[in-house]
Amino acid sequence: MKYKNFILDIDGVLTDGKMVYSNKGKILKTFGADDSDALKFLSKYLHIGFITSDKRGFPISKKRISDMKFNVKLLNTKDRLTWIEKNFDLKKIIFMGDGIFDHIIMKKVGYSITVKNALQHVKKNANYITSCDGSDRAVAEASIHVAKKFFKINFEDITKLNFLN
Repeated sequence: MKYKNFILDIDGVLTDGKMVYSNKGKILKTFGADDSDALKFLSKYLHIGFITSDKRGFPISKKRISDMKFNVKLLNTKDRLTWIEKNFDLKKIIFMGDGIFDHIIMKKVGYSITVKNALQHVKKNANYITSCDGSDRAVAEASIHVAKKFFKINFEDITKLNFLN
């Protein structure tokens, strides 16, 4: 199977899923190291896209995703699967999520990934579970896994990757 798209949820995957609030509302999210570099490399092989249902935290997520030179789509949780079905071939999607309802998407796509600290029913429906928690290099780990599994890229031999060009 030739995968064409890697769609990732943001909160709990790229972030630790925690929401830092002040009396003015949501003010911070924590994003992890190495995820951006791994996705940049993987984007040579797959279209990378992000989704989030966090309306209040969207400006924070949008800024981080924009800084990484990718796009993000704000979608209600209940609209995610419909949007994905409308815009992509489900069997050519790799999806990474951790949310309470992400297992619904995981059952429909070609390949699914979740993080170590996802809920048990989400992990049960994933093809691959990272050894890292969300925001703790889980996306980098998932990217390396995808590169090895589907594109036969050996990250241990970094000299052949020519990543910086």
